[in-house]
Amino acid sequence: MDSKKGDTGKPALAANVASCRKKKNEEASFMEDLKDHIDEFIHASMDEHKTCFKKTVQKMFGMSKAVAERNTDAPKEVESSLPLQTTLEG
Repeated sequence: MDSKKGDTGKPALAANVASCRKKKNEEASFMEDLKDHIDEFIHASMDEHKTCFKKTVQKMFGMSKAVAERNTDAPKEVESSLPLQTTLEG
């Protein structure tokens, strides 16, 4: 059986930290970073892909839940605007 990067026999969540990646080299060009990201994506195991997808979806729902809670807890604010006025000189 092949031993792939991140395949440690531990739960996929612990082994998958690297597949939901952040930019490794801050000085890398866009193309270098893109190539690195594609290489990581291609060489990631199915468990890493599943875990990263789950974490991403949970993060999205967590953010939307936090925004919804913030909107219900916050006092209602009134937004006002002034009409746009234009002046013609002639």
